[in-house]
Amino acid sequence: MAKTINLPTFKDERGNLTVIEKLIDFDIKRVYYIYSADNNIRGGHRHKNTKQLLVCISGECSIYCENQKKETHTYHLNSPELSLYLEAEDWHTMQDFTDDCILLVMASEYYDINDYIDERY
Repeated sequence: MAKTINLPTFKDERGNLTVIEKLIDFDIKRVYYIYSADNNIRGGHRHKNTKQLLVCISGECSIYCENQKKETHTYHLNSPELSLYLEAEDWHTMQDFTDDCILLVMASEYYDINDYIDERY
């Protein structure tokens, strides 16, 4: 099942610096971000191989997940210091985007349409 990871953040009078390294068990091969999503629902799939790390670097959104055991959970991303690690098996949707939401996604695999599974468990 998906899990949240608090990202190491260093704060001082110059601002905040958040680091993403040595936290995940994959090399990042693809990076993309979602913004201006309005009231749309994104995702609606799982993967054969791709693992992902999601960070809401601005604004807020919710991620609904369901795994092979039909366990479900909704995660609320509302801080650039919080990330969500998705296993390939996690069927997920991304939704409830605020107007200022920018959702950064780092993936373990390059885009491959054959890696996507649209059916829920």
